[in-house]
Amino acid sequence: MPAQLPITVAIPARNEERNLPSCLARLTRFERVVVIDSGSTDRTRAIALEHGAQVIDFAWDGRFPKKRNWFLRHHAPTTPWVFFLDADEFVDDAFCDELERTLPGTRHSGFWISYDTWFLGKRLRHGDVNRKLALFRVGAGEYERIEEDRWSHLDMEIHEHPILEGTIGELASRLDHRDDRGLEHWLRKHNDYSSWEAQRTAMLRRQGRLADPELTPRQRRKYSSIGSWWLPAAYFIDAYLRRGGWMDGHAGFAYAFLKASYFWEIGLKVRELERSAGHGR
Repeated sequence: MPAQLPITVAIPARNEERNLPSCLARLTRFERVVVIDSGSTDRTRAIALEHGAQVIDFAWDGRFPKKRNWFLRHHAPTTPWVFFLDADEFVDDAFCDELERTLPGTRHSGFWISYDTWFLGKRLRHGDVNRKLALFRVGAGEYERIEEDRWSHLDMEIHEHPILEGTIGELASRLDHRDDRGLEHWLRKHNDYSSWEAQRTAMLRRQGRLADPELTPRQRRKYSSIGSWWLPAAYFIDAYLRRGGWMDGHAGFAYAFLKASYFWEIGLKVRELERSAGHGR
């Protein structure tokens, strides 16, 4: 048996009984697995315990810190590394093997991880590449501090980016991102995300921080472009045509179209927020 990886896997969760069993079953090579639960009313807690994971309860007060930063601050892992994994994200042996080869000699403080997205029952092999800075050294930093003051009910860092000391590497092995809760859940979730993104964009504009050095280059481009008439079209052309999303058939078209619509919705919500602020003065 391979040696256990010196990593704490932290899984933020709420009502994840559908995805969690498959996620946890693949984590036997990690030293510690923690499920950070936000008051689940289904079998999330029981499933976590059945798989040998520790369960930590989290109740958000609507302000900083959210779930991931709260975990880092109040339950800091004793392992050298922490890996934030969602319940609908699945590792495989190739990924674990790469960690086993890479971590002992690395000088990096964290690693970008790329994901293969499943949509409408199909693995999308082309189009936009999703990646996250989800694995980093304990103590190297934490997620961006955003004083959102109850913008939404999202109690977990979704689009916040880890701010780390040191260099960042990238892993070659990819994870599966496969949420089996259906299209209605996907649409509802992205409506919540677009509302949060609109609030964030409006705040950055008010504060004159669209070029903030703590934002990643991709974030600076995104927040500077949101609300532009051309952004949804540019995203669709890039993801569907230039990056080959069309090769994924109907699912590839639907994903690129809905993601382009997502950026359009953020822009509309930003303008609505700015009109409301103007009327309030």
